[in-house]
Amino acid sequence: MQKQSIYSSLIERIFTSKFKSGMQKVDFEREELIKIAEELGVNLPKNLGDVIYSFRFRKDLPKNIQSTALENKTWIIRLSGIGKYSFVMVEDKPLVPNESLTSTKVPDSTPGVVAKYALSDEQALLAIVRYNRLVDIFTGVACYSLQNHLRTNVPDLGQVETDELYVGLNKKGMHFVIPVQAKGGIDKLSVVQIEQDMAVCKYKFPSLICRPVAAQFMKDGIIAMFESEQDGDDIGIVSEKHYRLVSPEEVTEEDLSRYSNRMSD
Repeated sequence: MQKQSIYSSLIERIFTSKFKSGMQKVDFEREELIKIAEELGVNLPKNLGDVIYSFRFRKDLPKNIQSTALENKTWIIRLSGIGKYSFVMVEDKPLVPNESLTSTKVPDSTPGVVAKYALSDEQALLAIVRYNRLVDIFTGVACYSLQNHLRTNVPDLGQVETDELYVGLNKKGMHFVIPVQAKGGIDKLSVVQIEQDMAVCKYKFPSLICRPVAAQFMKDGIIAMFESEQDGDDIGIVSEKHYRLVSPEEVTEEDLSRYSNRMSD
């Protein structure tokens, strides 16, 4: 069996072995994958965590799992402690860029040597966002990168990792903590990651205002930026903007006139 087929078989068997009609939360532990692999007669992946990680951040859960969700709901996998997880049914609100939004041209400040060797992955996107001050531009706050890939333990969740953490302040002197999630390639923006980012901020920086931001590569070099907030038990998008990095001479007088006529946020 191919790796992805093995992953799907393992995660589906864990779910179906525990799920009963009407349930909206199904708990399981990582070590259960060992027993499931033996039952299915498949080779156990060396990295047990990658089986779960792939369905949390990279790909959809198998159809046999999603078919049990109620109308307008979907299943996600949340951390529930060290080595512990839960399938949880939530509102089906995909975090995908709105293709109808116009883009704003931003003079490209990426150093030439970085642009030459930048890939299309998460690390390249984080670097491009940082060099071009896109977090500042998007949020309207003066922002400073504090740490990349902050890894820490959060009570009731276990170990979590944030792609990049910014701190910032505005003209009123308010202080913010801004976790940034970046996705390139085949990876998808994840509600699960945003929830974890917010939990990290609440635990590590309880006195700062948390403003979760996500960035996604789109076609034609456009970068989509999102800001989210807690909406009851769900995560909702409060702002989305698209930016196109261009050479300075490509920002025309016509562009500037059009931007000046936009409604202020």
